[in-house]
Formats: sequence, structure tokens, C-alpha cells
Amino acid sequence: MHVKDKIMLNRDGLEKFGPINIVIFGDSVSHGAVNGYNDYEKVYWNLLKKKMNAYRDYMPVNMINASIGGTSAHASLERMEKQVFAHLPDLVIVCFGLNDVNGTLEEYLDALKQIFDRCRREGCDVIFMTPNMLNTYVADDAPAEYREYAFKTADMQNTGRMDLFMSSAMALAGEMGVPVCDCYSKWKELARTQDTTMLLANRINHPTSEMHVMFAESLYDMILGDGAPGGEGDSTMFRE
Repeated sequence: MHVKDKIMLNRDGLEKFGPINIVIFGDSVSHGAVNGYNDYEKVYWNLLKKKMNAYRDYMPVNMINASIGGTSAHASLERMEKQVFAHLPDLVIVCFGLNDVNGTLEEYLDALKQIFDRCRREGCDVIFMTPNMLNTYVADDAPAEYREYAFKTADMQNTGRMDLFMSSAMALAGEMGVPVCDCYSKWKELARTQDTTMLLANRINHPTSEMHVMFAESLYDMILGDGAPGGEGDSTMFRE
């Protein structure tokens, strides 16, 4: 059952199918990195949960965070059974790429393929959310301990390596019929008129809280938008 349908269930449906379980599977941004530290109130998936609760408050929405800072899609494959599917997710939101770009494109795509395949075999929906851009230059206020890495990430962004990883991942998702919440393209569009490095709290790869709002709104539009029955603010408090 899709989330947009499950969120409209009544009491009988809740007893039969249980609450909505969404697993977030990714790296540091999904782990909770906001404004340079982990902030589980302002991270995008918690904002998404609040928006879904506001849409209809009767159906509980459980966000299970199976993301780990510093990891890659390939390194996370062995965690899937215990940290993703053990929660019987209705939906898995996959967001890898920021660390994968340090490795090979082939390894990244192979890992995503295995993740998408496994989600389908488990019978749950899956969304691939493309991450944010990397920094395009080394900012004066970039953390001293990460300045060397900031030069590397700026090079990967400016030479098109990050673009290649994202376009290849989206092509794979398209071939496999996996919906893509393409936030990377939104960042690229912003880059036409804004300094996107200043939208990164650590000036390398961690978005500011305002950009987590963009992630949440993009996911909400894809998951619910106008596609669910009922309407915005349809409270079911005190109803059967």
C-alpha cells in the first residue's frame, strides 16, 4: 500500500495495516547534519514527518533513521537487513552520493541497483533523493581541519564529477522504475543566481537548515502533493 493511500486509513485500517513506517537510508545529511552538527528537529525527514502529520493527524508516521555520517551506498549494503527491512517499511528514502563520489562510479551504481532491487523484493516503495551540490570553492570560513578536503570536493563539483554521478544514478533509477526526487537539479538551478557554497553550513557538503526545508518540501510533494484523497489539514482527532 502506498503512503498516500495509507495515510487516509480509518481505525479499521490502522488496526489491520499498522502505522506508516518510512526508513531514511543515507549518509551524514540524512543522519542529521544541519548547520554543522546533528539536529534531529531540523533535519529534512523530521520536517517531512511534521508536514505529513499536518496533512492528516490520525495515522501515525514513524521515521526510522538508518543513515550514518561518512558512509557510502556500497558500505551500507550489509546493514540493510537489520537496519532497514527489520522495520517493515512502507517506503525507503535512499539518499547517497556525497561520499560515493570519492569512489568509482561503477561501485556507486552497483550499490544503488542492489538497494533498489532489494526494496522491490521486500515489497516496499522506494524513492531515490539526489543530494545537494558540493562546494564550488574553498570558503574563507571553511573549518580548518577540513580545508584540504574542501579543495578536493570543490574540484569534484567544478570538473563535473558530481554531475556525472548524479546523472548516472538518475538514469539507473529511471531504468529501474524508481521515482527520483531530484533535489540536486534544484541546487544546480540555484547556482545560476546564488552562491551555493554559502548554502552549505560546513562549506563542504552539509546543507543549512533552510535547505533541509527544501528537501522536505520536495519529498512531500512527491509522496503526497495533491495525490491523496481528503485535503490539507484534514484532522481526524476524535473521529472514528
